[in-house]
Amino acid sequence: MITFTRRLSTLVRQFSTTTSRMSYPSTIQAITISKTGGPEVIEKREIPFPEVASNHLVVKVQYFGVNFIDTYYREGVYSPSKFPFVIGKETGGIVVGLPTDESVLNDPDYKKRGYKEGSRVAVDYLSTHAEYISVPWKTVYLIPESVSTLTAVSALVQGITAISFMEEAYNVQKGDIILIHTVAGGVGLLMTQLAKSRGATVIGTTSTPEKAALAKANGADHVILYKSEDTVARVLELTNGEGVHAIFDGVGKDTFESDFLMIRRKGTLVSVGNASGAVPPFPPIKLVQKNLKLLRPTMNNYTYTPAEVLYYGNALFSLLANGTLKTQVFKEYPFSAEGVKQAQIDLTSGKTTGKLVVKVSD
Repeated sequence: MITFTRRLSTLVRQFSTTTSRMSYPSTIQAITISKTGGPEVIEKREIPFPEVASNHLVVKVQYFGVNFIDTYYREGVYSPSKFPFVIGKETGGIVVGLPTDESVLNDPDYKKRGYKEGSRVAVDYLSTHAEYISVPWKTVYLIPESVSTLTAVSALVQGITAISFMEEAYNVQKGDIILIHTVAGGVGLLMTQLAKSRGATVIGTTSTPEKAALAKANGADHVILYKSEDTVARVLELTNGEGVHAIFDGVGKDTFESDFLMIRRKGTLVSVGNASGAVPPFPPIKLVQKNLKLLRPTMNNYTYTPAEVLYYGNALFSLLANGTLKTQVFKEYPFSAEGVKQAQIDLTSGKTTGKLVVKVSD
């Protein structure tokens, strides 16, 4: 009798899922590239509705975030798997389809999430800048009532990057002095807020007085205008010649060599990104002079397991809800080729502060 009941339950679920899927559109609009290159290769095109695997959630997208990784794929720094290639890896919206795999539905980690149709979620998964997406459940963060979908999307990748890097790449502690390059950018502002909440002193670098004022408003203790000031001399002055405990460097090639002059003995250099280009190869013996640690982490290797995804998602949304972290949306762009082109141009210009988002639907 128990076996029959379970079988009947499975058939009902499969029938409901099939009926639900019949209501999906056959095609959707997506932001794609057909070749690598400049912003001009960005297109908005019609593509088939994504294939729905049995362990996937289907999400109707409302917003997506614009990140440097989008430009890396567009430029060919990272290799697209095929063309046309759907760009993007940060989205948010509403669950419209649940997994059908019994092993997933009975997985304790899956049950902890509490997904249901109508749930608001944020997603960290490649090739998801489209009207609908089908994604593995493990990559989906359930948004609590205390956080809006726009806030979740504007904070997801940059916020979890900030939290995981400041916990695992270098665990920022009370009394630390840290240096954050591009301190007024999306990640920089969140790192500043988080470091200050932990009792650290924050030194930041940025390009304009307006950005410096924004960084200070978010907690930075000292902000250096790298275009008009000697960054190395100023950092050493502020640290009595010792240097900082850790550097979080999202610039890359242009700041890498000077980082070694500003880090103290036994310090940690965290290469966060490569806005100015990738750091060129260098001999490991370069670390010997001060017994330095050097890391080039990625967020996704800190959110690899379901338990890690749940931990960092809960940490992010808790910090957003209690006001420790505050997102700054620079601009909301339209869901069009021109809108995404402009967003990427603005992002790489160095003139933006905070987060760039695209609105897809209500």
